[in-house]
Amino acid sequence: MSPLSFLLNLAWIVFGGLWMAAGWVIAAIIMAITIIGLPWARAAFNIAAYTLLPFGQRAVSRDLYTGREDVGTGALGVIGNIIWFVLAGWWLALAHLITAIGLAITIIGIPFAWAHLKLAGIALWPIGKTIVPA
Repeated sequence: MSPLSFLLNLAWIVFGGLWMAAGWVIAAIIMAITIIGLPWARAAFNIAAYTLLPFGQRAVSRDLYTGREDVGTGALGVIGNIIWFVLAGWWLALAHLITAIGLAITIIGIPFAWAHLKLAGIALWPIGKTIVPA
């Protein structure tokens, strides 16, 4: 991790990253408790780690990254994402959006607001994504 990424991640944790990562972990735990939600729990834990330290990393579609389709990037992934959207995606996206609006009011918070907007998009459709170094 570069020194700039480290500093941005440190500021990110202070300005909303920690509580949003906690939201993702709570969603993952709730999904894991249901047993049938384990595939969503795995995706939520991955995105929680990304939400905690987003600078220096990016989320990409797994089939584009690996060059092959798998269960999460095919038709079952679409169904999984629709179920995720109904159960948890909309409220995580809303929390990211509210946090982004609060940060965008200040000049210094604009880069963090932009990162929250990207995470709001991921919150709506996380199945089939992988986190890679930027």
